[in-house]
Amino acid sequence: MSRTKIVAGNWKMNTSLEDGISLAENLAANHTITHPLMIVIPPFTHLMPVKSVLIGSSIQIGAQNCHQEAKGAYTGEVSAPMLKSCGIPYVILGHSERRQYFNETDELLALKVDAALAQDLTPIFCVGESLEVRNENKQNDFVLNQLTKGLFHLSSSEFSKIIIAYEPIWAIGTGVTASPLQAQEMHEFIRTQIEVKYDLAVAAACSILYGGSVKGANAREIFSQADVDGALVGGASLDAVDFLKIASGF
Repeated sequence: MSRTKIVAGNWKMNTSLEDGISLAENLAANHTITHPLMIVIPPFTHLMPVKSVLIGSSIQIGAQNCHQEAKGAYTGEVSAPMLKSCGIPYVILGHSERRQYFNETDELLALKVDAALAQDLTPIFCVGESLEVRNENKQNDFVLNQLTKGLFHLSSSEFSKIIIAYEPIWAIGTGVTASPLQAQEMHEFIRTQIEVKYDLAVAAACSILYGGSVKGANAREIFSQADVDGALVGGASLDAVDFLKIASGF
């Protein structure tokens, strides 16, 4: 089965509105292909202006997070229904920075996944281990636990709407990248666990992205691995030239 190839750019808490619009304009003007699927994920303040810039291009837009409740007294939060009402189709959930700095647990993320799916949003669900866990050779157990608690409560049809991003925490923003073999080993492990939980067809259809210091210079080698279906890009997505070069790595 042919899986969707995806390059998603997480801008995190970067760019002024003016700079974000300029970046989106640059991408829209120079991205002339429809493969792979390109998604830009700017700060909440930029979503609608950037979405307007991207009209007419093949580039999609996503949000960096959403709350597990549909509405309520949660000052500063953004709900899945709000994102849907703005026409935002994708949302990152479980990014390692959300887990680390905002104490998001697997149990909380399961609720967020449910909230996103209830609004027909497509979650980009992040999993990945720390350097300490990797050094203890416990990365497989760690990632399986994240999958089990965060996603494996879903039905097959619900799970089919999920995009997974494997992000080894030790390779995010450090300049250190998992070797193509390390990325492939974990992606293959994740796909195998999906098959065990659901079936071969569900596993074969699931797009699994690699996230961790992906750049134009290393994208092609990473994408050449059998179970790597694209990338969730951080810093390099803030540079239009490098981001487009990453997308050309397929």
